[in-house]
Amino acid sequence: MRLTMYTDFSLRVLLYLGTKEKDKLSTIQEIATAYHISKNHLMKVAHEMRQAGYIEAVRGRSGGIRLACDPKEINIGAVVRRMEDDFHLVECFNRENNTCPIASVCGLRGILGKALHAYLQVLDAYTLQDLLENEADLRMLLR
Repeated sequence: MRLTMYTDFSLRVLLYLGTKEKDKLSTIQEIATAYHISKNHLMKVAHEMRQAGYIEAVRGRSGGIRLACDPKEINIGAVVRRMEDDFHLVECFNRENNTCPIASVCGLRGILGKALHAYLQVLDAYTLQDLLENEADLRMLLR
């Protein structure tokens, strides 16, 4: 399974904000510069993350974004589920567009379904706080 860049960027934003002091605001540009990624992509990511309640935004000249809750409350599996647009590992996972002629008897779908479930179950076992155990190292690299 491969995560989309959208989800990757979402996790990076959370990691970046998790290294900041609780009330300190960060800008999208600051985060984009730290990761060498597109500001425009990050703006879309930040918008959805705000809608999901992971971050909060402060508007205005000295505005920015910050975590909306404690890193212990942000479950990685939940973030991935929210940010990924689909989990169609193979065509037959998408009922509307499935044209595979063997889908009704193929055992692969069940096996891949179990693998996907296990993958998400592992992610569910971690929070943002777990990813911040090396916070000092992250902070130094993201300057």
